Amino acid sequence: MIIRKLLAAGVGSGLLAVLACGLLPASAVADDPSAPPADSAKATPKVELVLDVSGSMRAKDIDGQTRMSAAKQAFDDVLDSVPENVELGIRTLGADYPGNDRKTGCKDTRQLYPVGPLDRDEAKTAVATLAPTGWTPIGPALLKAADDLKGGDGTRRLVLITDGEDTCAPLNPCDVARDIAAKGIHLVIDTLGLVADSSTRNQLSCIAEATGGTYTAVQHRQQLTSKVKQLVGRSTDAVVAPVATQGAATCTDAPQLKTGVYTDRELFSENRWYRVDVPSGQELRASVSVSADRAVNANYGVLLRGVTTHGREIVRDDEDGTGRTDVVSAGIRYPKPHKDSDTPPETVCLQVGNSFSAGPSVKTTPGLPVELSIDLVDSPDQPSDVAFFGLGSGWWLLGTLAVSGAVLGLLAGWVSRWRLSTGRTVR
Repeated sequence: MIIRKLLAAGVGSGLLAVLACGLLPASAVADDPSAPPADSAKATPKVELVLDVSGSMRAKDIDGQTRMSAAKQAFDDVLDSVPENVELGIRTLGADYPGNDRKTGCKDTRQLYPVGPLDRDEAKTAVATLAPTGWTPIGPALLKAADDLKGGDGTRRLVLITDGEDTCAPLNPCDVARDIAAKGIHLVIDTLGLVADSSTRNQLSCIAEATGGTYTAVQHRQQLTSKVKQLVGRSTDAVVAPVATQGAATCTDAPQLKTGVYTDRELFSENRWYRVDVPSGQELRASVSVSADRAVNANYGVLLRGVTTHGREIVRDDEDGTGRTDVVSAGIRYPKPHKDSDTPPETVCLQVGNSFSAGPSVKTTPGLPVELSIDLVDSPDQPSDVAFFGLGSGWWLLGTLAVSGAVLGLLAGWVSRWRLSTGRTVR
């Protein structure tokens, strides 16, 4: 039937228009000579999991099983989900020496599986052989792990899983973490405390904070599995060196921020302020994440708000948490219309607030980890930079296909009406 063919042509053209936006290669939509080649090689991320195998891991208080059993099961699940482009290794501490000689026990750390392309079965077999044994030399293990991750230009992430604080003073693992951060190798250390007491929590929080990482308290096996998977996945993110800053109680006293990633600490139910200058023709894109690095009450939220220096609200976003996630994020966009080259930048005051609360036994200091991302890009109202809602120089292809689909659709409708009015069948 002619009508069916015309309808098919009209619908097909519409589908082609959609495909031009989302499914065709980038070169078919926008020929951008400044874009990197699609097949350009990316630096390989490196991750090392550092597992405490000390004697205290025999405790049977995680979902009715020992801490060691819970960790092994979590590792099995994690190893199955490691991205193909990530080089992963495993280091232990306290796995080999069962004696009482402190000097020997504080050297008890070894690389169980070398950092490199992952053989999942081999790594699982190595983990299966582990049994709770000795001391907790966290400081020495961190030093060795930093050496394990040397080389390459990709991200480096170390995930420390332990149920207790270091037993090998005077080598303070927090000082070790600070020394690692001072080397400028962008090694992030994330820490997870298994049923950790307050002393362990404080030490692990300090280690993580020193390198821009996160601390998470773990009470259940599935929680451990999910968190380690999340941290391994983060290793595929681009290398970004966060800058420590400190928000103020008012916009007037707030630090001036530029494009970049910033870290801060915010007390429970606190508001902090930051300032960003947005030039004419630029768009401010800001996002914030607040981490619950300790036990908190359910039903909390995070606020990110942009206001003028006179207090008028420009834009806001607030997100709620229910206790099922340890990170809550919010984000805003504010385009500054282009006027002329003499237009001065507009100062935007950013307010970061939270409604976290905790039980009486939970320490409220140090504050909750805050990560604030600031970006300034060309505003979408600049046609020379962003054409046709972000389609670049490929907008004409979408326009041509859309017009063709519309014309054919109208023609099909006209033929259909003509057939009904005349009572004729067109073949």
